[in-house]
Amino acid sequence: MAASVKALVKHELLMWARTSAHLSVEDAARKAQVKEEQLAAWERGEGQPSIPQLRKLGRVYKRPLAVFYLPEPPKTFDALRDFRRLPAEMAGKQSPELAFEIRRARARREIALDLYQELTGDEPKAFLSTASLTEEPEGVAARLRELLGVKRTEAASWRNVYDAFNRWREALEEAGVLAFQAEDVEVSEIRGFSLSERLFPAVVVNIKDAVVGRIFTMLHEATHLMLREGGLCDLIEETSRAQERIEAFCNHVAGATLMPRAWVLEADVVLQHKGTQWADEEIALLAGLSREPGGGGPSSPRAGEDHRGLLSEEARQFQAEFEAQQEEAQQRKALGLEGEGFAPRIAWR
Repeated sequence: MAASVKALVKHELLMWARTSAHLSVEDAARKAQVKEEQLAAWERGEGQPSIPQLRKLGRVYKRPLAVFYLPEPPKTFDALRDFRRLPAEMAGKQSPELAFEIRRARARREIALDLYQELTGDEPKAFLSTASLTEEPEGVAARLRELLGVKRTEAASWRNVYDAFNRWREALEEAGVLAFQAEDVEVSEIRGFSLSERLFPAVVVNIKDAVVGRIFTMLHEATHLMLREGGLCDLIEETSRAQERIEAFCNHVAGATLMPRAWVLEADVVLQHKGTQWADEEIALLAGLSREPGGGGPSSPRAGEDHRGLLSEEARQFQAEFEAQQEEAQQRKALGLEGEGFAPRIAWR
């Protein structure tokens, strides 16, 4: 019978497939419906799974069956260096879902590159736009906006945030940057990441995030590409001062790309404002997009200040707001109202 036919696979491949999927032996065994001690024995080279059992493991690890018959485990890509996340207890760790989305983004990029070369007989244009932390973020933002070709008159014609998201995504792809959306990762774990490559670099945003958050993340990650700093960005775990500087720089460039300083200074809310204090409502009217701890964009009244002392407090506030919006969305769904209006708005500071 098929159930008794053993899969002649190397135990090293079984262990590699599980660890690269970021699963423990306990979790993998439970998902594949095998005994934990049995899976551990297979990985030690003591016996082998049957063909049906190997298929189950492949589904759990999100790997094709053929990968288990490679002569040796593939070399794993280096882990991405930085994280763009909401505050989370699991900061700095990767769930199996996140590990899969990173693998999928890399695979989609390779497929896109192969298809382009096969269809055109040539390489795609390289993404050569660069930036340095020694530059003024406003200048980098102006260069990025010029590269993407999004004009103020065009932005004024957008009917809603979905028009804005689609146009910024289209502009990035026209500039040679692939723009993907992760589907199976919770926003509480990841908001976006980037793959820094000369040909077809990629930015990935979380489809479960609010649309305005995805727009900001796309441009934040595009700035990482200009710095040749691909990866994921974390708001909570301890980071070096150098990494904090990079994150603040990317936030500033993203904010200034969406709302150039000249636009801000010409806005009615600025022209009519009196005093040095800014209310949240005024900032929301002014930009409506950027509320990022450590941001420093032109619409932020704290631009240029040291944000390290504010990070934890604002991050906790941001998480509380996000959870409240998630609860509201669940209540709307329970009442049959999930189809009305746009996705819940997430405000950034």
